[in-house]
Amino acid sequence: MLLKKQGYPEEGELVFCTVTNVQYNSVFVRIESYEKSGLIHISEISPGRIRNIRDYVKEGKMIVCKVIKIDEGKGHIDLSLRRVTEMQKKQKTEERKQEQKAEKIIESLAQILKEDTKQTYDKVASKLLPKYEFLQYAFEDLVENNQKLQETGLEDKYAKPLEEIVKEKIKPKKVEISGTITIQTYAENGIHIVKEALSKQVTETIKIKYLGAGKHSITVEAKEYKTAEKKLKEALDEIRSEIEKHKGLFHFKKHEKD
Repeated sequence: MLLKKQGYPEEGELVFCTVTNVQYNSVFVRIESYEKSGLIHISEISPGRIRNIRDYVKEGKMIVCKVIKIDEGKGHIDLSLRRVTEMQKKQKTEERKQEQKAEKIIESLAQILKEDTKQTYDKVASKLLPKYEFLQYAFEDLVENNQKLQETGLEDKYAKPLEEIVKEKIKPKKVEISGTITIQTYAENGIHIVKEALSKQVTETIKIKYLGAGKHSITVEAKEYKTAEKKLKEALDEIRSEIEKHKGLFHFKKHEKD
């Protein structure tokens, strides 16, 4: 990755490390973002007794560690592998994956400007990283909140084409909730009543599809879960009211996520 941070990491920070040397009771690593060396004592590799440290780490392997102690005077950084939970490891891995995508966007920008990728990255990073921890956060702010990159001090030569690429490559985040509506009506014009009640609720963010046998799927999209829930409730209340007004039966079952 092109991302390089200055100084030292903070205690408690999660960092990606590449194993460089495995010894009998310790492991030496290179902390990727900081380009510094660190050490993991055997007691911080895994809980319990370790017979062979190489069962857990090997040279060249990328691992996620937690910074537990820093001595800047001596240049020592102590790390732990066992104190990183599976959830933290997944989150850190996803974070890295998203930042790699952000760097791919910078690579595309460099091609457009006919510049060296590292040169373009340094120009963009020098303006965005003081405000955002990662480039991906700056790009998400642009997409979600229309935050202009020029406001960070990035010159138009980079900002304008970069905004176009970001909006093309990154889509606004959405949450989705769905469920099944079951309707029974014995009214003479029941089919028309049901169609009318459902069609009134269909919008760009609310989709309703006929499944057969009086069942319909409803899907609601929004930026936030709370907003999606509110939209779903309002739509269901309107449909229920219309159906029950004509002596019909209405039932809704929410789909549970896996």
